[in-house]
Amino acid sequence: MPAITQEHVNAAYTALASGDMEKIDQYWAEDMVWLVPGHNQVSGWKNNRAEFLAFMQKVGQLSDNSFNMSPVTITTNEEYSTDVTHNTGHRAGEPDRVLNIEVGHTLRWRNGKVIQGKGGIFGDGTAQYDEFWA
Repeated sequence: MPAITQEHVNAAYTALASGDMEKIDQYWAEDMVWLVPGHNQVSGWKNNRAEFLAFMQKVGQLSDNSFNMSPVTITTNEEYSTDVTHNTGHRAGEPDRVLNIEVGHTLRWRNGKVIQGKGGIFGDGTAQYDEFWA
C-alpha cells in the first residue's frame, strides 16, 4: 500500500486537475464519497467518483475554468490527509464576482486512493462561497 505523503496528496490533486481518467483512477476510488460544504447549487454529498467528477466539471463551467486551488499546507498519516488551500476564481460571464477563500479538506485513503473527502471553509468564507455559487 502506498504511503500517504504530501507528494502523494499533491499527485492526487494534479491527476484530478488533468482530467485524465487513467491518472484519476490511480488516486480516486470509484466508490468514493465527498461532502461539499455550504448551501448552494454545488453543495452536498457526491456519492461516487462519477458524481464527484460531475461536480468538478460544473465548478469549471460556472467559473469559466478560473477556479483555482493553491496549496498552503498538507499533513498526513497512514489513513488521512488534511490540506489547506487558497481558492480563487470568478463566475463565468461575471469577472467582478470573485471567490477568494481558504478551505480545508480532510481525505480518507484506502490502498493509496481517496475513499472519502470533506471540505470546510474558514471564517466568513462560507457566506462568500454560498454567494459565489448561488
